[in-house]
Amino acid sequence: MESFFAFAGLLKSLKTTKRRGWILRNVQQPESIADHMYRMAMLALTVDTAKCPVNREHCAKMALVHDLAESIVGDIAPCDNVPKAEKQRRELEAMGTIQNLLPKEAGEEVMALFQEYEAASTDEAKFVKDLDKFDMVLQAYEYEQADSRPGGLQEFFDSVEGRFQTTLVKQWAEELHIKRQDWIHCQSRVDEAEKQ
Repeated sequence: MESFFAFAGLLKSLKTTKRRGWILRNVQQPESIADHMYRMAMLALTVDTAKCPVNREHCAKMALVHDLAESIVGDIAPCDNVPKAEKQRRELEAMGTIQNLLPKEAGEEVMALFQEYEAASTDEAKFVKDLDKFDMVLQAYEYEQADSRPGGLQEFFDSVEGRFQTTLVKQWAEELHIKRQDWIHCQSRVDEAEKQ
């Protein structure tokens, strides 16, 4: 029973830990790690498989697991200057700890999902990796709107430029780019009108 409560406690930390990239950019009311994972999981679960032939349930599970290690290691941001190999080592070690808290079959599944995601070795993993990046830029756009800072989070968009692998998510990203540019243009016209 102690393992169950220990695992539940780790899940709580995902609900309460705000994503550092947003905190570092002074975003008001930044999302938690769990918020990010939940939207990814719902997008995966509801994807049109005629447009993206993946196993939706498998992708949803992977989205729920992909940042699970952050419940132990925290949300390591690029500005922390942690080398990629060290970040991977820490996360794999954390996932081993998590696996040992779970019933054998569940622990093995969670670890396998995490490793599949990290290796990007399947169509499902590539799709979920794209969802991870897409959710980040969609969230950046939403924060720009909420905080009235047109173009203020451009670095997040720059960081994913040309990195989407799946056709459907590329289309989503292109549509988001158009929506965002239209909004930025409208905001600049409003600002100009207010100055006059």
